[in-house]
Amino acid sequence: MKVIEKQRNSRMCILCGMDNEYGLKAPFYNMEDNSVGTLFTFDERHQSYPGRVHGGMITAMLDELGFRAYWVFEPQVLAVTTSLETKFRKPVPYGVPLKGKGIVTMSNSHFVKSHTEILDMDGNVLASADLNYIKLPAERITDADYHEEMCYYIPDDVREIDI
Repeated sequence: MKVIEKQRNSRMCILCGMDNEYGLKAPFYNMEDNSVGTLFTFDERHQSYPGRVHGGMITAMLDELGFRAYWVFEPQVLAVTTSLETKFRKPVPYGVPLKGKGIVTMSNSHFVKSHTEILDMDGNVLASADLNYIKLPAERITDADYHEEMCYYIPDDVREIDI
């Protein structure tokens, strides 16, 4: 599927933060079907049992994909998670390339719903989630300058993701 635009990365987010030594530094892309996609690799620091990624890290990535799917439409509006339901379908390994997809299933003036998936490179769904968010002004979420946190735009050559 064709990449339309790359989203910004933050400084310290565990998933996209470029200055977080434990983070994934995952890139996120707006896709031609109005979804968001990513290519990333968990590492050993993200494990639960040996060879497997911790469920909290899996859920965090699914949550990030759900919110970033909303940014395809309104990149300046923030929201916070109100609920999520994660389904762990197969073990998620670390040390191997993975891909993720998120798509908005409903949006109105106050709420957003998304569906997200983490897949292996063969397209097998390893985990999925259905998420609900409430839209809030930045000052209700953080005292910090949110736009300063989302300071990294790092161009790359990704033009397509098979999701």
